[in-house]
Amino acid sequence: MTTIDELKTLLSEDIRQLDTLADVLSQESQVLSSADIKPLEDITAKKDDILGQIRARAKQKIHLLVSMGYRPDAGEPSRFIRASGQDDLYRLWKAADEKMRACQDLNQLNGRVVGHLQKRLNKLTEIFRGASAQQKLYGAKGEQTSVSNRTILASA
Repeated sequence: MTTIDELKTLLSEDIRQLDTLADVLSQESQVLSSADIKPLEDITAKKDDILGQIRARAKQKIHLLVSMGYRPDAGEPSRFIRASGQDDLYRLWKAADEKMRACQDLNQLNGRVVGHLQKRLNKLTEIFRGASAQQKLYGAKGEQTSVSNRTILASA
């Protein structure tokens, strides 16, 4: 099998798995919007497995491109592939890139949902502790923390 054929095979597998990853991310979104989050553990395991396989193939693809003459410091691999005149390979590369970007968008959306859920949980926790009316400070990452009477700011 030639290097180009190997790259095509790897890219085709990427495309297939990125479609699966998009489905998993959609499932994750549905679970996050429901009250039952037990399936989230299985979904996270699926995501980790798929991403691990994609990372492994990314290393293989870079090694194959280097063997074809690509230099990582010379810019994006897509430019090298396009310049090589391999139109089929370039189309596969672009299709995989588009699917990867779509998965990134879905993952960022799910991340924002998780962030909102964490804020809601923190608010509820503050209410249970009776700290909701207390002053708040901002941490280095912009998160709010309550200042309670028991918080020691300094000691002598």
